[in-house]
Amino acid sequence: MITRRDFSTLLAAAALAPASSGLAGAQSRPVARNVVLVHGLFADGSCWSEVIPKLQAAGLNTTAVQNPLTTLDDAVASAKRVLARQDGPTVLVGHSFSGMIVTEAGLEPNVSALVYVAARAPDAGEDYAALAKTFPTPPASAGIVFDGDEGRLTEEAFLRDFAGDLPEAKARVLYAVQEPFHKALLAGKTTVAAWRSKPSFYAVSTEDRTIDPDLERFMAKRMGATTIEVKSSHLSLISHPQTIADLILKAAGR
Repeated sequence: MITRRDFSTLLAAAALAPASSGLAGAQSRPVARNVVLVHGLFADGSCWSEVIPKLQAAGLNTTAVQNPLTTLDDAVASAKRVLARQDGPTVLVGHSFSGMIVTEAGLEPNVSALVYVAARAPDAGEDYAALAKTFPTPPASAGIVFDGDEGRLTEEAFLRDFAGDLPEAKARVLYAVQEPFHKALLAGKTTVAAWRSKPSFYAVSTEDRTIDPDLERFMAKRMGATTIEVKSSHLSLISHPQTIADLILKAAGR
C-alpha cells in the first residue's frame, strides 16, 4: 500500500514530465461535432443514458459503444468501428476500465479530445494492475466473483461499492443489466498512450470504492489533464450527469 510520502513523490515525478496534451493542446483543437462514449466493467452502454440527452440537447451527435468485454483487442476494435462512422472531430469518452480503450483507440485521426470518467489511464505498455497495487485496494475488488471465465460483481458489492450514491431502486436496475467480463480482458495492455498527444480531461470520483481516488488523481496529474473532482461514487456519470456532460462539452470546445 502506498504511503502519503510515496504518493507525494509519485505526483512530483509526474509533474516533472507531464504529457504534452492537457491545456496546451486544448487551445488548438477543433470544435467537436460528435461524442463516442465507452462503458467499462459491470455495465453496458445504457450506463450513459443520463448523459446522452444532455449532449444531444447541445447539438452533439452522440453514440454509446457496446463494449464486448471479451479481450482488450476486441474492445478497442469495437470502439474504432464506431469512431470510423463519425463525420468530423470527435470526443472519445471512457468510464472505468474503458479508459484502457480510450488510451489505445484515442490516436484515431478524428479524435479531437479524450475524457476519462473515474477511468484507467495507463501509459503505453504499462501493467495497470501493478500500478494499482501501489495504492490501497478498493473495496469493490473483494466483490468480484467468477463463473468459469466470466467475472461480475455480487449484488451487495454492486450496490455498496460500485453504485453507492444512487437510489437503491436505480442501482438494482443497473445490477440487472450488468454485463459479465471475460478474464482475458484484464490481461490486455495498451500499446500506445493517446493522452500523450491528445487534449485530455479527467473526472475524479472522490468517494470511489471501485478505483482508488488517489490513483485517479495520480493518472490525471501524470497526463496533464484538465481535471475536476466530483463527490461521487464510481458512477458519477449517473449520479452527476450534468457535471460529466459539462466536462465533455468543454472537451468538445462547446
